[in-house]
Amino acid sequence: MLSVSHLSKTFPGVRALSDVDFTARAGEVHALVGENGAGKSTLIKVLTGVYRPDAGEVTYDGEPVRFSTPLQAQQAGISTIYQEVNLVPLMSVARNLFLGREPLGRLGLIDFRRMHREADEALRGLGIRVDVRRPLRELGVGAQQMVALARAVAVDARVVIMDEPTSSLEPREVKTLFGVIRMLRERGVAVVYVSHRMDELYEICDTVTVLRDGRVVHTGPLADLDRLRLVAMMLGREIGEVREEGMTKFTGSHDTEAEPILRAEGLTVSHRLSDVSLAVRPGEVVGLGGLLGSGRSETAKAIAGALPTDAGRVVVAGVPVRSGSTAAAIRAGISLLPEDRKAEGIVPGLSVRENIALAALPALSRFGLVDDTRVDRIVETFMKRLRIKAAGPHQKVGELSGGNQQKVLLARWLALHPKVLLLDEPTRGIDVGAKAEVQALIDELADDGLAVLLISSDTEELIEGSDRVVVLKDGVVVRELTGDAVTEDALMRAIAAVPAGGSDD
Repeated sequence: MLSVSHLSKTFPGVRALSDVDFTARAGEVHALVGENGAGKSTLIKVLTGVYRPDAGEVTYDGEPVRFSTPLQAQQAGISTIYQEVNLVPLMSVARNLFLGREPLGRLGLIDFRRMHREADEALRGLGIRVDVRRPLRELGVGAQQMVALARAVAVDARVVIMDEPTSSLEPREVKTLFGVIRMLRERGVAVVYVSHRMDELYEICDTVTVLRDGRVVHTGPLADLDRLRLVAMMLGREIGEVREEGMTKFTGSHDTEAEPILRAEGLTVSHRLSDVSLAVRPGEVVGLGGLLGSGRSETAKAIAGALPTDAGRVVVAGVPVRSGSTAAAIRAGISLLPEDRKAEGIVPGLSVRENIALAALPALSRFGLVDDTRVDRIVETFMKRLRIKAAGPHQKVGELSGGNQQKVLLARWLALHPKVLLLDEPTRGIDVGAKAEVQALIDELADDGLAVLLISSDTEELIEGSDRVVVLKDGVVVRELTGDAVTEDALMRAIAAVPAGGSDD
């Protein structure tokens, strides 16, 4: 249905794709995997008309094509669901669903009644029950992602490209997504599926193509590869290395008996949090567990001053921090890495250098003049320490892979030398190699005495990376797991609010 042959694409200083062959067949789910920077996003953008290839040919339904814009690709029947929801947050759910193809009445005006009815029917068919008149921005990230999925399905696409579609979804929504993918496969639609979650790949995909450094290193049936061999191919390492080191880079517990440097006491936000309390010691990683919507991100934002509280207080090193003030939290030594790096983190039009230095500019300025020498020194230090892959410090951060964008955000906050680091899904949507580097860095930061609060939907990451886990449900702390009690079974029981030793029935 859609294929490329001998495809190459070069950006200044970076060869993103080199002689790539790739084929997505009708009625097949084709996994596209590789480390961040391997070329996955570039290949998708060539297929959908965002970029033009320097060499090679794109064929769609047996005919050579060259899409000039994403709209041309969409009109031809190629629909894309991006990891960061690419819709219009100020518009209603229904308007987003029918954007560019609104139903019209007899006078040529939008038939809102029909649009709302059809939008409601489309979403209910996917198990989504929301008021389609509400602005999209009022929904959670997971619900927005499901709206994007509904839109992609509704346009009768012949090829659907999904870039990390489950990164913001909870288990119930993932199950719905997989049901939709199976339906698309039965209809003869070609599905290209990009994900770093091994369980998902082996559950839903038929074929896999592995990219490394812009080249195809393997294509074939996924069932013919075991997980270790697949990871080894992505990383360019021997299977024995992967087997010995495991799937995460967390090395174990961080022993500390110091007094907590961070105390959150009785944090309450109407309809979001109720009397949430927790403490983090220097050199300790405390995990925050729970499903999407449980209050994890709200807790982090309340601590960082990004979400004003109705009651409660935050104390750092014995000094209360003014509520609802991010500036006060930063001055106190609190840094927050947000969940949605596109909407709340990076400034895509600015360079890597500018993004890293952004938060530290007040400290790097004197009488309103920025000390460029100090900025360059800090940027060089963190680009090396975090191994940020870029053509140089002046490359736009929006051109980097997701993993490298995440590292740029980490560098921005580490440049402030914080006392407390709040990490909200720090490895979401990044490949196994970049994930391992971030996990190792979290361990290193804790060993250096930094207090870390870790939010993660990856159960393995949360268990292996945390010394303690505070579990939230519906904005309330339901359990705290410590020591040997930090296990997957205990975490699942806490999330489901099943008493220890009780029955799940």
